Amino acid sequence: MAKIITLKGLQRELKRIREGKKVVFTNGCFDIIHAGHVKYLEKAKRLGDILVVGLNTDRSVRKIKGKGRPIVGQNDRATVLAALNMVDYVVLFDEPTPIRLIEAIRPDVLVKGADWKRGQIVGEDFVKSHGGKVRRITLLKGRSTTDLIKKIARLCKKGEL
Repeated sequence: MAKIITLKGLQRELKRIREGKKVVFTNGCFDIIHAGHVKYLEKAKRLGDILVVGLNTDRSVRKIKGKGRPIVGQNDRATVLAALNMVDYVVLFDEPTPIRLIEAIRPDVLVKGADWKRGQIVGEDFVKSHGGKVRRITLLKGRSTTDLIKKIARLCKKGEL
């Protein structure tokens, strides 16, 4: 079973294995994967049986984060995510939001970081409309890719890197 999968392949897999299991979905850029990402994904996995991670393509990340991002390309980001034990499937998406994935997968639980406010989470209404739950996970303070990039830039500026 390949963990990095197309949406069609994922739909076939979920149809085959889903019965009696709770599917959890989260998404993000996951650029420069760090401890904050790992803890977040561990907490997400504990909310169900199958954890699907929607991963923004490079083009999608550039639209969201701007020029110079992502630092790590989509194939490498997908490979690292797939290597994590708690992640069952990684599916790339090129759209600005993961709504197409959410509607196609119909997760039982939709997970986002607690930095997202209730009512602003893409797919929240859809998931709730079919009896699913939306969960917000508290993030580790000071652990973000943006923080890492800023720290590296400061070190470079000081000549310490």
